Amino acid sequence: MTLTVLAPGPLTTVQDLGRPGRAAEGIGRSGACDRASAALANRLVGNPVGAAVLEVTAGGLLVRADAGVWVALTGARCTGTPYASPTWVPAGSTLRLGTPVSGLRSYLAVRGGIAVDPVLGSRSTDLLSGLGPAPLAAGDVLPVGTAGPWPGVDVAAVAEPTAGELVVAVRPGPRADWFADDVHRTLATTSWSVTGDSNRVGLRLAGPELARQRDGELASEGMVRGALQVPPSGQPVLFLADHPVTGGYPVIGYVADADVDCCAQLAPGQTVRFRR
Repeated sequence: MTLTVLAPGPLTTVQDLGRPGRAAEGIGRSGACDRASAALANRLVGNPVGAAVLEVTAGGLLVRADAGVWVALTGARCTGTPYASPTWVPAGSTLRLGTPVSGLRSYLAVRGGIAVDPVLGSRSTDLLSGLGPAPLAAGDVLPVGTAGPWPGVDVAAVAEPTAGELVVAVRPGPRADWFADDVHRTLATTSWSVTGDSNRVGLRLAGPELARQRDGELASEGMVRGALQVPPSGQPVLFLADHPVTGGYPVIGYVADADVDCCAQLAPGQTVRFRR
C-alpha cells in the first residue's frame, strides 16, 4: 500500500512522537507540533498513537491512494474533507485538503501508519536540524505499514483550534529575575500577535518590548518545548516542536505543556494571551 503525493500544499511533513531523550547528544525531540490531534487521528484509524502521520500546514495537500485505505483528519478542519472520523478512500481515489476553517496544522493518519525509513528511531522531519525525511514534494510515493486487527480504542475528543484569541497558562521561567515586575505584568496583560516568521521551531510574537533589567549575556543553557525566550529585540519567541536544544537568551516563562499543542495551531495574525 502506498500514497502518492500529487500536491504537497505549502508544507507537509511526516511526524510521529519524535526523538525523546537525545538532548545531551545535541538532538532535539521534534515530532508533531499538536501532539493531541496527531494521537487522535491515529486512534481513529486504529493505529498506535506513535504511528507516523502527515502534518499538513495551511491545507493544500492532494494525495492518491494506490489501494483502498482508511484515513482520518484532525487538528485544523479543512474545507471539503471529512473531519475527526474514519473515512474510506477507495483504490485510485484522491483526497484533497482545502483551506483550514480555523487553526493552521492538520493531521492525516492512514491505517497502518506512514512507513518511511526511521532516522535515529523516529520518522519525524526536524526542520531545524534536517533530520528525518524531507518535506513532501509532488511525486513522492509514501509506503504505508501493515495494520493489525482493529483494536478497541478510546477516541476522546480533542478541541478544535480556535479562530479567535487563545489564552494559555504560563509559569515563571529560570530567568524571570532578568525582568522587572512591570515587564511581567506587560507579558500577562498583552494580546501578543503571531507573526508570519513563525514556523515549527517557534512562534515569533509581536507586542510591547520586554526590556531586561540586567545587562550581560547568558551562557547557553538547555531549552525545552514551551519555553518563552526573549531575544535582544524584546519580542518573545515561544518554542515549538523543532526548537533548538540550547539557547543563550533568557527564558521569562514556560507555557503549560498541554497548552503548547493549542499554540501550535495559531496562524499568523492571531493573538495569544498569557495567564499567570
